[in-house]
Amino acid sequence: MPRTTRQRTTQETAEDPRFAEVMQAFAGDRRVTSGRMMASLGLKVDGKIFAMLVRASLVAKLPPERVMELVKNGQGRQFDPRRNGRLMKEWVVLEDSGPPWLDVAREAYRFVGGAARVRKGRR
Repeated sequence: MPRTTRQRTTQETAEDPRFAEVMQAFAGDRRVTSGRMMASLGLKVDGKIFAMLVRASLVAKLPPERVMELVKNGQGRQFDPRRNGRLMKEWVVLEDSGPPWLDVAREAYRFVGGAARVRKGRR
């Protein structure tokens, strides 16, 4: 299991086996941490959130084009964290008909983790 910032992580993921599978897949990655973030259980790569369990759904950070592709195909919807109509263009909430959570979490990891490495290399 990735390093946790809270002890309750294991108990919470056990309630949703899909997110438990996602967390387990990143367990050996030293760049990944888990814990409570934005009032949800989530995963970070190099300190940046890439996937969260929000109201029993996977929310992942992806390129805006990929988010819109999933929305257009009926596999996801844009994330509205405050539920006030302000949609986040780089965050998708997977629908039941969406791709496997682990596949999307891996995409999000590459998107967020890859961007962090490029920025660090430019300094």
